[in-house]
Amino acid sequence: MSFGDGGPFGPGESSRATPDWGALADRTAARNRRRKWVLIGGGALATAAVAVVVATAVVNSTGADDGGKGLPSPQSLPSEPQQPEPSFSDVTPPPPPDPREFIASKEKDTAPLSAGTLFPADTMSTGAGSYKKGATSATKSCAAAASGRLAPALTGNDCTQVIRATFQKSGVAVTIGVAVFDTQAQATKAKEQASGNIQSLAGNGVPAFCRATACRLSANSIGRYAYFTVSGYTSGKAVVDSDTKARQAGKDIADYTFARIVERGERQASAAATAQSR
Repeated sequence: MSFGDGGPFGPGESSRATPDWGALADRTAARNRRRKWVLIGGGALATAAVAVVVATAVVNSTGADDGGKGLPSPQSLPSEPQQPEPSFSDVTPPPPPDPREFIASKEKDTAPLSAGTLFPADTMSTGAGSYKKGATSATKSCAAAASGRLAPALTGNDCTQVIRATFQKSGVAVTIGVAVFDTQAQATKAKEQASGNIQSLAGNGVPAFCRATACRLSANSIGRYAYFTVSGYTSGKAVVDSDTKARQAGKDIADYTFARIVERGERQASAAATAQSR
């Protein structure tokens, strides 16, 4: 059979173009993608709707209309029980007496005062050893117990008496002289004006010392008491500036005297406190 010039479709028919299979495949894939996104979007919207419904249900379950099954409001919570107010006594106990007040003036410092009450022990002990007590004395003639230079500081401030005691150790002797005044101001002024020395006191196993020779001197005060020391060698040897034995002995006896006066104030303060508590 001869088809002639008409081509394979027969005479008189026009020829058809071959289909573009690649373009058809691309269009089909595009449609499928759009369909997939529409399905996914719809599923997301549905999920969101369910979440909203669940959240609304949770909120509604805690509302005031849940039949009393929800959490109570703060206003409905019970208040804390009222605590009783603490009560305090209006009575304030008086402060304890100050021992310094009892040694500051004649009016309050009324305990017995003598060489025996101020220096009762026969020895005075320190870490370096013991001092043995020698002679003691008490006189209302304050000038008689002091050197010519010290006497005016005592009498000019109305000294009422001087109590003296001597202590010795290892060839060193110390006389302590306690000048008594009516007020603390007088004692302080006498100490500040002090010049010269208290007269050394010999006796009771202690020979004369610190007469016409150099000795170590000190002056101090506490309360209504001014106290002075003179310390030196029982052999009559002069005390030089570099000496340490006489200086330490004077300090030891001065510290002891200070402690005895403080103790005097403490005993009187304790007695006053006991009387207040009754």
